Amino acid sequence: MKQKALVLLNMGGPNNLDEVKLFLSNMFNDKNIITVKSSLLRRFIAVMITTSRTKKAQANYAKLGGKSPLVGYTQQLVDKLQKVMPDYYVSFAMRYTPPFCEGVIRELQAKGIDEVVLLPLYPHYSTTTTKSSVEDFMDVAKALGYKGNIQIIERFYEDEAYNRLLVKKIKEALGENDPSSMELIFSAHSLPQKIIAKGDPYQKEITLHVGLIEKLLKEVNLHFKAIHLAYQSKLGPVKWLEPSLEDTLKSLSNKNALIVPISFTIDNSETEFELSQEYAEVAHHLGFERYLVAKCPNDDDAFVECIKYLISY
Repeated sequence: MKQKALVLLNMGGPNNLDEVKLFLSNMFNDKNIITVKSSLLRRFIAVMITTSRTKKAQANYAKLGGKSPLVGYTQQLVDKLQKVMPDYYVSFAMRYTPPFCEGVIRELQAKGIDEVVLLPLYPHYSTTTTKSSVEDFMDVAKALGYKGNIQIIERFYEDEAYNRLLVKKIKEALGENDPSSMELIFSAHSLPQKIIAKGDPYQKEITLHVGLIEKLLKEVNLHFKAIHLAYQSKLGPVKWLEPSLEDTLKSLSNKNALIVPISFTIDNSETEFELSQEYAEVAHHLGFERYLVAKCPNDDDAFVECIKYLISY
């Protein structure tokens, strides 16, 4: 009987078009996302946003086959991890859509597992991602009376094996193109400035991460025309992290760009729809000759080995 478990955590994504409303409602009811103190006001805001965005979001997910790719990729990663980590029970839980933490924790209880490693699949720490997912797991564990020892890996953007994997993904996306003719744009999910102002380390860690990858690129003689950091997925009228990806694309006289989704480990709607479809259309209208998007690590064997190392460290 396995005595240890590895549980991957992520935000989740709709498994079908009917789950889009659930996804949006759960996300905007999260106190780490909508940071107003009043839960009543938060619920009101969540209803307003969910009502206004559900149909458009459903149309976007329809272009991805009627669901988010995130859950499927995560399951493939879990399956590979389980094969190479026979001493562990490997599972995953999502924050806003099934499978939720409750089902995973009940499985741990049923299997008598009392040692758990939580790995939020976010390379950088943020209250909106890592903290939210871990809090959710801990709250549900307490409610269900789970008494196991829980270890948490809060960030891994400094891990060299992980960063060499990102360099590999950049090479794969680059193909036969000459890097010296390409702009390399690291695109991170944006956050409201007010969250950063309250001490969230996300922006600092993203910036440090870009520097680490830039150093590795030089080591392997990949020299791009220029390297940029931009932010995507802004929502609403408040001030968000800048520059936006759209503004960065508009500012470039060189119309050849490779986009790296630096804040994601698993491809999702923000990469396969927003970056690969919406921003590709923006780039087309701006006259870009080449607009490439690197894949996330997903279930790459190198990511499997990286996670094995993180767990054993």
